[in-house]
Amino acid sequence: MEGISLEELQLAARNHGMPLEALRYPVTPIGLHYLLIHYDVPAVDPEAWRLTVRGERELVLSLDDLRARPAAEVTVTMECAGNGRARLDPRPVSQPWLLEAVGTARWRGTPLRPLLEEAGVRSGAVEVLCTGLDRGVEGGEPEQAFRRSVPLDEALRDETLLAYEMNGEPLPPQHGFPLRLVVPGWYGMTNVKWLERIELVDTPFAGYQNAWSYRLRQAEDEEGVPLNRMQPRSLLAPPGVPEFMTRERMVAAGEVLLEGRAWSGLAPVESVEVSTDGGETWSTAELESDGEPWAWRGWSYRWDAQPGEHVLCCRARDAAGNEQPREPAWNLGGYANNAVQTVPATVT
Repeated sequence: MEGISLEELQLAARNHGMPLEALRYPVTPIGLHYLLIHYDVPAVDPEAWRLTVRGERELVLSLDDLRARPAAEVTVTMECAGNGRARLDPRPVSQPWLLEAVGTARWRGTPLRPLLEEAGVRSGAVEVLCTGLDRGVEGGEPEQAFRRSVPLDEALRDETLLAYEMNGEPLPPQHGFPLRLVVPGWYGMTNVKWLERIELVDTPFAGYQNAWSYRLRQAEDEEGVPLNRMQPRSLLAPPGVPEFMTRERMVAAGEVLLEGRAWSGLAPVESVEVSTDGGETWSTAELESDGEPWAWRGWSYRWDAQPGEHVLCCRARDAAGNEQPREPAWNLGGYANNAVQTVPATVT
């Protein structure tokens, strides 16, 4: 975290992560859910606001129109693609996330698929382009709205939602009021906030947020690989009490219940392992029973803590065989770093 620029400090001041102690909540309280805002929070008059959906036909819908449509609710773990960026060396210059850019919320809204079908899905359509009301300048580009596209098959999933509520409350301004996209399993940038327009397009979107940003590349002249679904990750809720400056954990000897949560956007979490010796040996944690398919899964492990210095680790594996690596894979944007978490602990 050394050498943080003024720009990064300004980014960190407007965005915030979820304290890892909040892993104890199955659903993250709204004020603790991670937040990343690219530009500004737009001021929206809910009475005047309209959503335009363009396919073979054009639909123009008010917030009341959307609320009158069939509703659905889905509990989703959402993680920023840059989570873990500050742990890379050299550290890419951007929002300096450690491990806290994640949260789980209950999103309520209306499914996207019926709206697209009502607008008419052309035979040549390949993506659904979503445009937000937030505007700004980024990457040397002219002023732009935040725009991201989603492959058509992902947009047509039953659980892809246009959300107007979060945790049973009207969508807060900072989380995209009056409407945001929720694509379960995908990194957070896909879930466009402050929606104003949705359109079916016949060629892949080549705007900044798709063609340049959110791609895995080693150098600026590479095309890179686009980010999509979240890689598997497990996080440990910090045990014991913290030392003020270092945040190292101080734990009393004896049986200690280690707890955390794990998720993957690629497949259901199948197992979590815990190490108390820095990854030299591993033990299997106990998983909570399956719950919501797109939400994190709780785990626990009873540790017989002996006096001395320890390094606690946890790693997740999903049903498709994807497992967290011990070391991070560096890339230019600092994306998708799902390396195993390490927590130094002193047992007294």
